[in-house]
Amino acid sequence: MKHIRLDGRSLTRSQLVMIANGASVELDPVALQAVERAAAFLAEQVRREEPIYGVSTGFGSNADKLLGAHPLRDELPGAKPSGRSLHAELQQNLVVTHAVCVGEPMSPEVVRAMLCIRINTLLKGHSGIRVQTLQALTAMLNAGVVPVVPELGSVGASGDLAPLSHLAIVLLGGGEAFVEGERMPGADALRRVGLEPVTLSYKEGLALNNGTAQMLAMGVLALDRLDRLLETADLAAAMTIDAFAGRLGAFAEEVHALRPHPGQVEVAARLRALLEGSTLADIPYHLVPRFRQWLPDSWQTPEAQALSFDIGWDWVPASQRHGREKFYLRFKPFRGGKKHQPQDSYSLRCIPQVHGAVRDAVEQAHRVFDIELNAVTDNPLVFPDRQAAHVEEQVISAGHFHGMPLALALSYVKAAIPVLASISERRLNKLVDPATSDGLPAFLIGNEDGTESGHMIVQYTAAAIVNDLATRAHPASVYSVPTSANAEDHVSMGANEARHVLSMTADLGKVLALELYTAAQALDFRRDMINAARDLARSGDAAGFAAKVHGAPMAGHRDHAQFVEEVGALRAELAASEPYHPGVAVAAAHAALRERIGFLDRDRALDGEVAEAVRLVVDGSLLQAARRAEAGEGG
Repeated sequence: MKHIRLDGRSLTRSQLVMIANGASVELDPVALQAVERAAAFLAEQVRREEPIYGVSTGFGSNADKLLGAHPLRDELPGAKPSGRSLHAELQQNLVVTHAVCVGEPMSPEVVRAMLCIRINTLLKGHSGIRVQTLQALTAMLNAGVVPVVPELGSVGASGDLAPLSHLAIVLLGGGEAFVEGERMPGADALRRVGLEPVTLSYKEGLALNNGTAQMLAMGVLALDRLDRLLETADLAAAMTIDAFAGRLGAFAEEVHALRPHPGQVEVAARLRALLEGSTLADIPYHLVPRFRQWLPDSWQTPEAQALSFDIGWDWVPASQRHGREKFYLRFKPFRGGKKHQPQDSYSLRCIPQVHGAVRDAVEQAHRVFDIELNAVTDNPLVFPDRQAAHVEEQVISAGHFHGMPLALALSYVKAAIPVLASISERRLNKLVDPATSDGLPAFLIGNEDGTESGHMIVQYTAAAIVNDLATRAHPASVYSVPTSANAEDHVSMGANEARHVLSMTADLGKVLALELYTAAQALDFRRDMINAARDLARSGDAAGFAAKVHGAPMAGHRDHAQFVEEVGALRAELAASEPYHPGVAVAAAHAALRERIGFLDRDRALDGEVAEAVRLVVDGSLLQAARRAEAGEGG
């Protein structure tokens, strides 16, 4: 397997995801030279007895305490020299006392990403870690040792101290770790893969546990999911638009050129691509029949009798057309499933504005995270090549460990996730509600006997998830709780933010899966109802077709001849049309879903199907099918 080379300068989000999922790493030799210079510089400053924070002083509120040459208890009468190095003890204690997280272990993917981020930032050569320690950390990652890191314990400044200490303590032979899925003491884990524990030197404990690796790792993995979910949301929306026989004018390129927010423009373009080739979208209103319940005499042929619906229109008599005569020159006087209105509801018409705004929030997080991936985030910062009169100008205490840049970007994303879930649920609700579904059956089931619920409760589940997402969207970054005896008096809470966002992405995927599951059912009904009307127009007699239109005047009535003529024109237009179908990409995604989940013709247990729909979103099957179709590839 090819190693991904880390150099502290060029790590990408996609590479980090690969490493999180098992790829190994190697260290850039040039970067290791910079690492060696910084470590040697620190060792020389200690030899010269220079006071350096975190090296020859305590940490945090103990920063005013200088380390002595030996433990004070060595000076007790009759005491024997302990041989303890206070510098080494300082670093050791920093790690072992800070590893106090609680909760369930983080996933192996998150932990591997944290290890990679820590290695990469230390390669910048401004942290003071020794080459051999960095190599040991790398060997642990490549050997598949996954430290047990409980979820809760970081305030996001001074970095992710507690969770990073759980990483580092295994390197010292402490804590716990997983090896090939088996949980064991850290020392046993190292022994299992042929590694030895490390004894820390100057500033190495601080270099290992001071930084933003947890929030960055979780954030990058969350963004990786979100990138796919944004595409999935557009696909779900496109399938719903086809199921509604929606209007495409709201997605026109020239429309969005007038308000060119990047995400909005991109989503409009995606919808146009996904709906390319659709003959359901923008279909003339009068051609769309509405659902009527199946009855034994609804259809005359055995093939048609197998349908789970009947169809119909209402005729608009001449007496109700005054002031609208010009309209009825273009559109035939029949009210079916689609209302004669030039615009769809907000949840359809405003998809680019809503999905696009979410994309822009995610894009801002991309920008922030791309910088952070190759940044130094510990403290103090070592500048061994800088010429200066005093060591304070070469070892500078700053605040790069503070996670607020990531926390605020994650807060933005966190607020955006329920927005995307909410508009998805609103589309789903429109599909199942006969008052808003433009002529589809209630809850998307034939229900001729009145015993069936269809997709009714699917919407309940989506509503429950949306509410849960909304209640979790409160930004953690706005509520700082000071730590370290108020030495660290403003913290980011970015780790909580990242943890929330990562978990929320999974639930967003569930809502989108429920929309796709429901939209597929609705699309089947819409397509089959219109094509049933077309088939009847082509193969049935005039009287049989006219029977589907309510409001016909009696024979001999003054409007009867006009009715017959206009019904004949409707029939002729349908008969002359090609079979109606969704967009090419939508059709491919629909087919992929139907390979694993059948059409709901009668009530049955839906739990397994809902779980399968979620899997289809998680594994990307529907997205891949749509992409292949867009690219003109077969099956």
